[in-house]
Amino acid sequence: MTRPRIAFQGELGAYSHEACAAARPDHEALPCGTFEDAINAVRSGEADLAMLPVENSTYGRVADIHSLLPNSGLHIIEEHFVRVRISLMAMPGVALEDITKVRAHLVLLPQARSFLKANGIAAETAADSAGAAADLAASGDLTQGVLASEMCAEIYGLNILASDIEDHGHNTTRFLLMSREPDFTRRGDHGMLTTFVFEVRNIPAALYKAMGGFATNGVNMTKLESYMVGGSFTATQFYSDIEGHPDDPNVKLALDELGYFTQMTEILGVYPADAQRR
Repeated sequence: MTRPRIAFQGELGAYSHEACAAARPDHEALPCGTFEDAINAVRSGEADLAMLPVENSTYGRVADIHSLLPNSGLHIIEEHFVRVRISLMAMPGVALEDITKVRAHLVLLPQARSFLKANGIAAETAADSAGAAADLAASGDLTQGVLASEMCAEIYGLNILASDIEDHGHNTTRFLLMSREPDFTRRGDHGMLTTFVFEVRNIPAALYKAMGGFATNGVNMTKLESYMVGGSFTATQFYSDIEGHPDDPNVKLALDELGYFTQMTEILGVYPADAQRR
């Protein structure tokens, strides 16, 4: 029997792969070159789900992801948090003092800046940390290391020389699990979240008025971010997470009021809050 598949951006061993394994251990992980490829894999039926990172507690928002979600045709059904534990790995037999350079994704390198500086190790950007691990295993270079997850070391036969070398102990990435079909059922033990995008009318105080309904109805907004759409400096779209379900009376009233001041509102997902959010 064919196992269901879950798509992610990156190579096997990436932190997104780690998120897939934690969320759906019974699914086959499908590596994809880009976020768009992961989304299209689900849209085409090649995969059943997609795991997409949206933000990191140290680095901030994952570039481009919020602008991709509204047009993806997919729906958020879960959120997952992965504690990003950075390991320095190298070929078997190599010692830490032998390492002169490490490679990793652009996002990962600044998160281990203190460790690299203390050990006099140069950093080089790679397109993908897991891909860098695969390249190192293939090359057999004895002077080079890679910053990646422990899963990478297991997959590519590398030795871990140092673990948990990230600068901040809170280093965590939030992922969204995406599906072709929405799920509006109430589930989970930690409350529900609703994610939506909206575009305000181009009038004075439009955003202030649009937000008023959430305040007066006691709806907690946990995220509000803006980004331009269509190359226009006057067309701004907002991405928002709120606590609650659209059928909750106070949430329904807030969303109804939002509609008076927006020219577009689209719910991207209704899903249970992850336990780690608390």
